[in-house]
Amino acid sequence: MIYDIAVRPAGSDGQDSTMASVTLERRIFDDDHMAFRETARGFARRHVQPHLADWAAAKTVDRGLYRTAGELGLLGIAVDDHAGGGGIDDFRFNAILIEELCAVGAQAVTMGLSGFNDLVAPYLDWLCTDDQKRKYLAPLCAGEMVSAIAMTEPGAGSDLASIATTAVADGDHYVVNGAKTFISNGMLADVVVAVVKTDPAAGRDGISLLLIETDTPGFTRSGPLTKIGLPAQDTAELHFDDVRVPRANLLGDEGKGFAYLRHNLAQERLSIAVTSMALMRRTFDIALEHTVTRTAFGQRIADFQANRFYLAELATQIEVAQTFVDRCILDAAHHDLDEVTAAMAKWWVTELHSTVVNRAVQLHGGYGFMAEYDVARDYVDSRGATLYGGTTEIMKEIIGRRLTRPSAT
Repeated sequence: MIYDIAVRPAGSDGQDSTMASVTLERRIFDDDHMAFRETARGFARRHVQPHLADWAAAKTVDRGLYRTAGELGLLGIAVDDHAGGGGIDDFRFNAILIEELCAVGAQAVTMGLSGFNDLVAPYLDWLCTDDQKRKYLAPLCAGEMVSAIAMTEPGAGSDLASIATTAVADGDHYVVNGAKTFISNGMLADVVVAVVKTDPAAGRDGISLLLIETDTPGFTRSGPLTKIGLPAQDTAELHFDDVRVPRANLLGDEGKGFAYLRHNLAQERLSIAVTSMALMRRTFDIALEHTVTRTAFGQRIADFQANRFYLAELATQIEVAQTFVDRCILDAAHHDLDEVTAAMAKWWVTELHSTVVNRAVQLHGGYGFMAEYDVARDYVDSRGATLYGGTTEIMKEIIGRRLTRPSAT
């Protein structure tokens, strides 16, 4: 991204200005990626942006959006083509879709579509049996079904080992009891990847993953929950009351759920970092445009030294963060991304995102407090990024444990 900032020397009459470009060229994409970007950009502008206000009012996106995304090959990008996916195992394509959705301010939509690509699809593509792929994965990639992943519980947030939802074996079925909360796509979902305890006495070694259809008797949900931001992103509470799930719906091996989650959480957290990265760029651009077009006390807002310094600081921090995120994107594309590096990206970028939107509101003055302005919506929408996918504090704990782990002797 290029920032063109008009810098006026002190004492200038404003007739002449020197345009200075601040940019770092991104070198991680090739021609195939750029062609895909055009598809993603067209989708975001034609099928998403015009409907954002209506979806915010309805507290959910239209289900037809998933079918459109599926028809364009935007769902299940990395999923094996024999299972209905794109067969392109390259996280750069996932990142491009995120960036183009964020460019039109569609963070809520990003969480839905990328929620499938980066959270749900990796588990299904990796762990599903052939029958499960035909029944669930192929329709999900086509946009004919919608999915969700259910980890968080009322009494267990970032601490997945403390979940209390149980799945007790009973013949050819599991009987599931418990509750989940803050579940993205919870109201729209036709099938849920639920994190359960099949052996409550075994701690994290008793955690398993189950595919639960949302029309199963005993399964209920409430919502959409009212959040301070992201109104178009449906968030729900799920309730399991003696829900009978066929044992054939076990995803992977019994008792291996915690290991599966640790394996895939790195990509989820990078997805969140990529989202915050793209959103803060958009918010910065909006703030920059405001400061160079609006005047106060006879000069542009950008011509006050304090504000120029703010812009310089933010532009620099954004470029530094983008360089790190791009390295992480490449690592993910080559399956080299580890959980500690992903935790670093998630922590640093989401916190920087909060800093950028906070400063953008300040640069807007009173207009930054008005809900009809993008910067105000960005302010409330961004707040959840440091919470979901593991809080900032949990990210620091992951990093700190690795740093202080005793060396092997």
